[in-house]
Amino acid sequence: MRLDLFSDVADLTAAVVDIESVSGGEKALADAVEEALRALPHLAVERDGDTVVARTGLGRPERVILAGHLDTVPLNGNLPSRVEGDRLYGCGTTDMKSGVAVALRLAATVPEPSRDLTFVFYECEEVEADRNGLKRVARDRPELLAGDFAVLMEPTGGLIEGGCQGTMRAEITVRGERAHSARAWMGSNAIHAAGGVLDVLRAYEPTKPVVDGLEYHEGLNAVFVRGGVAGNVIPDECVVTVNYRFAPDKSLARAEEYVREVFADFEVAIVDAAAAARPGLTHPAAAAFVAASGAEVRAKLGWTDVSLFSLLGVPAVNFGPGDPPLAHTKNEYVEIPLIADCERRMRAWLA
Repeated sequence: MRLDLFSDVADLTAAVVDIESVSGGEKALADAVEEALRALPHLAVERDGDTVVARTGLGRPERVILAGHLDTVPLNGNLPSRVEGDRLYGCGTTDMKSGVAVALRLAATVPEPSRDLTFVFYECEEVEADRNGLKRVARDRPELLAGDFAVLMEPTGGLIEGGCQGTMRAEITVRGERAHSARAWMGSNAIHAAGGVLDVLRAYEPTKPVVDGLEYHEGLNAVFVRGGVAGNVIPDECVVTVNYRFAPDKSLARAEEYVREVFADFEVAIVDAAAAARPGLTHPAAAAFVAASGAEVRAKLGWTDVSLFSLLGVPAVNFGPGDPPLAHTKNEYVEIPLIADCERRMRAWLA
C-alpha cells in the first residue's frame, strides 16, 4: 500500500493505521514510509531494520528531531479504521499513528524548514527494550540522532509534556526459616516479616520536584509479591517488587541510592531501570517550540523514549494528538480536529 503524504492529515492517519504493524511486523509499514520519503528530493533517507530515518541538509544553525514509533500492540478486532463523527477509530490511532502521520505530512510539505529536521520512524517500542529500533540506532548510529532538540510524537492530547520520569524496579527480599505449619514457632515466617516492607511503602510521602519549571510527582509502590512454599510450610522467603517513578532531577545512580536508603533494613536488588529525561525547556529551540505552538506545557508523568534522547544529550518533549488513556484499548480512537491542530502548531514552528 502506498502512502500519499500530501493528502489530508486525517486521511493519511487512516492510511497509516490500516497498514497493520503489530510489534515485530512493521515491515509493510516501514516499506511504505521509506518509499514515500525517498520520493522527496529534499530528504536523505536511510533504513536500519524497520526503522527509517530521513534528514534535511540545509545547513541551518539548529537541527530538530521528530520521532514516532510505527508499531502497535496486538489487534483487538479494531482494524480496519473507521470514522464516526469527529473520531477516527482503529488500532494505533492514538498510540501513535496520528502523530506519525503528522510528522510524515510535515516531512513532505515543509521542504525548507526554519531548522534542519531529522525524522525517525522506528519499530518495536511496545515490547522489550532490547528490540527497540530507536535504541538500536542510538547505539549503532548515534550520528543519525544528533540534534539540538527532539519532539517525540507520543499521545499527549495536544499538550506539550516535558521530559519524562525515570522508572526503576527493585526486589525487596525478606528472609525467614522454614518449619512445618503445625509447629510454626519453630520457624520464621518471611511473608509476615514482609509487612515491614509494606509499612515503609505506606509511610512513603511522594515528593513533587520542580524541574525546568514543571512539577513532577514521584511514586513508590509495591507491584508484585512473591512467596510461599506449600500449604503446610512456613515460608522462608518473600519478595516484594517495588516500582519507583522518579523525577528527572535524579540520575539512575541517585535513584538507586534513594531506594536503598528507603529500604536500608532489607535486602535490595535492582532488576530493571530506565533513566528520566529533563525537559530542556530553556533551550532556544524548545522555547521557540512552546511559543510558536501556543500549547499548554506540563510534566510527563510516565516514561517514554525521550529518555534515549536525553542520554544522547538532546533535550526532548512529548507532543501528539492522541489521548493517552485511549492507548491500547479496543475502542482506541483519535479526535480528528486534534490531528489537524497538532499539524498546524508544528507547522507554525517549523515553516
